[in-house]
Amino acid sequence: MQEKDNVVSIASREANIKRKLRSHLRELGFTKSDDGILQITGNGKEVVRSLHRVQREEKLNKNQEFMRAKSEKLLSYFASGSDVDPTRISPVLERVSAGTFQGDLFRFASMTWSVPVSNGFGRRLRYLVWDESNGKLMGLIAIGDPVFNLGVRDKFIGWTGKDRSARLVNLMDAYVLGALPPYNMLLGGKLIACLLRSRDIYDDFFSRYGDTTGIISNKEKKARLLAITTSSSMGRSSVYNRLRLGSVQYLRSIGYTGGWGHFHIPDQLFVELRDYLRDIDHTYADQHQFGQGPNWRLRTTRAALSALGFKEDLLRHGIQREVFICELASNTVKILNTGKGRPDLTRLLSAKEVSELALERWILPRAIRMPAYQNWTSSDLVNLFGKKTRILSSQPSQIESFPPEDNLIGKSS
Repeated sequence: MQEKDNVVSIASREANIKRKLRSHLRELGFTKSDDGILQITGNGKEVVRSLHRVQREEKLNKNQEFMRAKSEKLLSYFASGSDVDPTRISPVLERVSAGTFQGDLFRFASMTWSVPVSNGFGRRLRYLVWDESNGKLMGLIAIGDPVFNLGVRDKFIGWTGKDRSARLVNLMDAYVLGALPPYNMLLGGKLIACLLRSRDIYDDFFSRYGDTTGIISNKEKKARLLAITTSSSMGRSSVYNRLRLGSVQYLRSIGYTGGWGHFHIPDQLFVELRDYLRDIDHTYADQHQFGQGPNWRLRTTRAALSALGFKEDLLRHGIQREVFICELASNTVKILNTGKGRPDLTRLLSAKEVSELALERWILPRAIRMPAYQNWTSSDLVNLFGKKTRILSSQPSQIESFPPEDNLIGKSS
């Protein structure tokens, strides 16, 4: 009798999950084509933001106590247009460590992104980008281990599967990259993106990960940061395209992703899918330690959907992202392709040198052509938190200004 009850319980759970999944996809605006493939009506940035809405609300809900406790002080580090003198902007990179004030500020600032920011996995380096002239936050950078399978990247480099396994250690992926208002109105996103190709980040990577033992291979790795990939969450990117300073191209477009993934499966549904796999004793339910595969969540979701009788096409959301590569050495592709050679870093500039070029190329001309950035006030930032705006709006309207010396500017964590 007990075994029969268990079978009935699992069958009931299956039906409940299927119903929730179909209802969720309908709410997002997905329909099915005649051959059963997901399709979305419309295109453009607003469609992408809409598809990420549930995922973003989940993230904000999980962080509401953090936001309530920390926002009063953290908001003081965001600029108003009146704080910004384009002729005096002086970008500075600061490494972020977990459990620090800087870590809190990075976490808070990343929640203003309309597309939820992932936590990355494996090796990670995070940075705050400060404007040293006023002690305000300009933007964020975070790089982490790249996904193992990325067709456009591997084709661009000319990798076989064996090549990739041997040399992927020399790549990272920028999973957070962008400027905050009002600096984004001055094309600050282009400046932030160019900082990926800086001697500062190359040296930080070497110091942190240059001599490590691979978790999967158990072999000593002599890693050098030769390239960083990133992708635009909004399809084709107007910020990352044509990123050239002088004769050096800082980011190069190498193609588009295939429109597969799991972002349209929110955390709450994923937890239920995972619990279902536990009920049927599937190995993927708890196989999530680093070293068991670079995209465990995607494979776990695929396994659960298959067990429930759905086609794999349910993971084809159709949102293609433009993929870019930043080559830190002049001979990056040759080394990655052959596994031979020493990185040619003769044209790799410091973050300060890159910033000076980017200010002249984009920021100063933009400030003259489009002075509307001056109308932005730091209190406008609360509107970027969606339904959680009320949490921040309850904070005092006049926020104390903390000086740059408050354990922030130019200090390495």
